[in-house]
Amino acid sequence: MTRSRYKIFETEYPYFLTHTIVGWLPIFTRKEAVEIVLEAWRHHQRESALQILGFVVLENHLHLIARAPDLSNVLKSIKSFTARQIIDLLERRGEDVVLRQLKAHKSGHKTESTYQVWQEGSHPQQI
Repeated sequence: MTRSRYKIFETEYPYFLTHTIVGWLPIFTRKEAVEIVLEAWRHHQRESALQILGFVVLENHLHLIARAPDLSNVLKSIKSFTARQIIDLLERRGEDVVLRQLKAHKSGHKTESTYQVWQEGSHPQQI
């Protein structure tokens, strides 16, 4: 997903968000990958006043209804942390095929990393 016109402006309202794995790879068929995301959300609920009103995790993307005082930065932090943790998980498990796919789907401008886990953006829609 490329950068778009969808932005988070009024943080007092909840937003419907979609986070998608690059190439629609089925990363969340692994229980440990789902737990990484859940733990990141729990952390930000405690530390960043993230309120989660609803969510669903599917095999290659997730939907979330949430709000937070600094929602854009919370989402950025969550995606950054979970990407690193998911890559570490895949490396520990020796899942070289999936790692090669994450590398192949990496955007060209992301020169600081070997892999890309999440598509850019979250298509926030204010509710």
